[in-house]
Amino acid sequence: MMGTNAGPLHAADGRAAALRRATRAAAVIAVMSAGPAAAQLPLPAPLASGQAGAPRYVADPSWPKPLPGKWILGQVSGIAVDARDHVWVLHRPRTLTEREAGAVQQPPLSECCVPAPSVLELDPDGNVVRAWGGPGYGAFWPASEHTIYVDYQGNVWIGSNGRGDQVVQKYTPDGALLLQIGRPGETGGSNDTLLLGQPAGITVDSAANEVYVADGYGNRRVIVFDATTGSYRRHWGAYGGRPSDEDLGAYDPAAPPARQFRSPVHGVRIDRDGLVYVADRTNDRIQVFQKTGEFVREAFVAPATIGVGSVGGSVWDIAFSRDPEQRYVFVPDGTGLKVRVLSRATLAPVAEFGRGGRAPGHFGWVHNLAVDSRGNVYTSEVDIYKRIQKFRPEGVFR
Repeated sequence: MMGTNAGPLHAADGRAAALRRATRAAAVIAVMSAGPAAAQLPLPAPLASGQAGAPRYVADPSWPKPLPGKWILGQVSGIAVDARDHVWVLHRPRTLTEREAGAVQQPPLSECCVPAPSVLELDPDGNVVRAWGGPGYGAFWPASEHTIYVDYQGNVWIGSNGRGDQVVQKYTPDGALLLQIGRPGETGGSNDTLLLGQPAGITVDSAANEVYVADGYGNRRVIVFDATTGSYRRHWGAYGGRPSDEDLGAYDPAAPPARQFRSPVHGVRIDRDGLVYVADRTNDRIQVFQKTGEFVREAFVAPATIGVGSVGGSVWDIAFSRDPEQRYVFVPDGTGLKVRVLSRATLAPVAEFGRGGRAPGHFGWVHNLAVDSRGNVYTSEVDIYKRIQKFRPEGVFR
């Protein structure tokens, strides 16, 4: 069942408004409601990090602990936190260079290092307690690991964005395959109900036992399946409409908001009120929906962000704070080299942390993040940076 169209955008959100957004400071966020006659909400003044009511974060250079067995991480493309505050890490062993994985070359180049298994479970102190997966594991292991999610039953979900992947897999915590959705090497476009593109993000709705997939490399949609059987439930594109695979061309900050998602649709999350948040990365926006696919609102995050080549955009993932009110939304900005913190109520900016660099607390290519019950934020990095970091809250929600 398809979601309903939200109707035409209000005139205030046309080209003139887009031009005004593009000239504002990079942290400005525009928020729109769903109705065709809805007025644009007023923009609250951004709070600087450290002001009253704004969360502040400090990097913890002691986390994680050194990996065992001369293990080394490749590009870290996914990170998740389970009900016990254990951190699950998904990385790409095949992105290690020969020098980085010198111990496994033939002949060995050096004493170090050895690619770690693709999936690692870390306890809250940063010690590895379980690891599995990687090239050659099981009947099929994806060429490019992309996202990881741990559901309410403790099952581990993995998505992949390699050209021949096209699957979402569900595993037990010990790495036994329970379910595979899609077929490797086969895709049918953004309106196929059996096949996937190259899925970029996953979340599971415990209330309905449904898995939501940001089917976002190749396809441009959100698609929902039964989390036990993998049977199709529904799908939708931008504004809750029918998705299209037409070429939208390059993102232009001065143009009216695109009526379709751009590739990649990079993340999907469900908040405490049952609303579905979608990371439309290259369009620099978050779109919010009912679980049926009905469009609710959207917010533009640093709308002048373009990037280089096919890699750009400001909204790379979405996570929520774990306080009872779920006051904040965290958005890693892989192009802007920082994490942006938004108010969940207004989707307006309240803080940010990180900057470009290689020291603790800096980012090179922040890809995903997750939040534990104590308010700690965990980030993953891809490209040449290949690391995870922990950020502790200072004087904020617990």
